[in-house]
Amino acid sequence: MEIQLNSVITCPNCGHKKEEIMPADACQYFYECENCKSILKPKQGDCCVFCSYGTVKCPPVQQNKKCC
Repeated sequence: MEIQLNSVITCPNCGHKKEEIMPADACQYFYECENCKSILKPKQGDCCVFCSYGTVKCPPVQQNKKCC
């Protein structure tokens, strides 16, 4: 299985979308929306902002590994 590193993250506050490159070996706990400046945090039960708000889950989850 090929790991995807690009994910489009969508701000739940303003709806702004931006394609980002995920870190290959770490989770990203915070993300600042460039449009409304909101600081996004993972939803309960998710390990990172990409798992909560991205179109693609983070690389550790894609590999069925324990996330950070």
